[in-house]
Amino acid sequence: MVHAIRIHQNGGPEVMKWESVEVGEPGPGQVRLKQHAIGVNYIDTYHRSGLYKVALPAVIGSEGAGEVVAVGAGVADFKVGDRGAYAGAIGGYAEERLMPADRLVKLPANIDYKTAAAMMLQGMTVRYLLRQTYKVGPGTIMLLHAAAGGIGLIACQWARHLGATIIGTVSTEEKAKLAKEHGCTHVINYKTDDFVKGVKEITKGQGVDVVYDSIGKDTFPASLDCLKPFGLWVSFGNASGPVSAFDITILAGKGSLYATRPTLVTYTARREDLLANANELFDVVGKGIVKITVNHTYPLKDAVQAHRDLEGRKTTGSVVLLP
Repeated sequence: MVHAIRIHQNGGPEVMKWESVEVGEPGPGQVRLKQHAIGVNYIDTYHRSGLYKVALPAVIGSEGAGEVVAVGAGVADFKVGDRGAYAGAIGGYAEERLMPADRLVKLPANIDYKTAAAMMLQGMTVRYLLRQTYKVGPGTIMLLHAAAGGIGLIACQWARHLGATIIGTVSTEEKAKLAKEHGCTHVINYKTDDFVKGVKEITKGQGVDVVYDSIGKDTFPASLDCLKPFGLWVSFGNASGPVSAFDITILAGKGSLYATRPTLVTYTARREDLLANANELFDVVGKGIVKITVNHTYPLKDAVQAHRDLEGRKTTGSVVLLP
């Protein structure tokens, strides 16, 4: 028996319980992974709260890194002893777990387990956002909400490398400093300043090409007012709650805007897309273009406190649980 964090009902952080669980041997196409580090992400809170539905009881968590300790029939890409990492395969808050082998990627020797667990979901999200959803490059002017969060700090570094001008929003002066240190060109404290007004001043009234919005309810529809005509609003998270249904004609009135709600699951659904995404992420991290900031670690059994701190906006960078 191993230990895991399980939920038997939806609710606040207190519904997560530290329990003994039976893992079993891997079936066809599966591996058993002994986890060395587990990433904590906002999507975990959505699974816990019930905003995103999962079958109960459930082990939540969608990101981790560890060592393959058993291999099921038909698995050719992995053997016992291989180091692997993943994002998007729910069941992560556990000392050991079974998972589909085609969702696991081999971890390069120059990336440790804790860094991998901190970067897979957030880093691969940043990769598709900057390289596929909107192709960021020299001349791009972008607005990035939550610029000092885990995704934000990775996106600041990567977008700077691609040549973009980055306008980031944060909630404190400490977070503003952190975002700047990671490459954010301009920072707006949305607690003290109107971010729409700030964007207009910085862009001399032109607006930005793309808004990356993981906040949701609190930044909509103001995010649309930051875009230039034909600009793209990318809604990829709901930290303040989901965006309510809206009349699509609002996009016409604000400048023939585009809107999208992308997910990592879709962008990495095919094995070849998963590998292309992960390998580009490993490349920029390995070259030092993107440095992964793990500012908070908790024992796995203390996942409740990790969620409280995450939802209380007390964290910056990545949050990792250690079995």
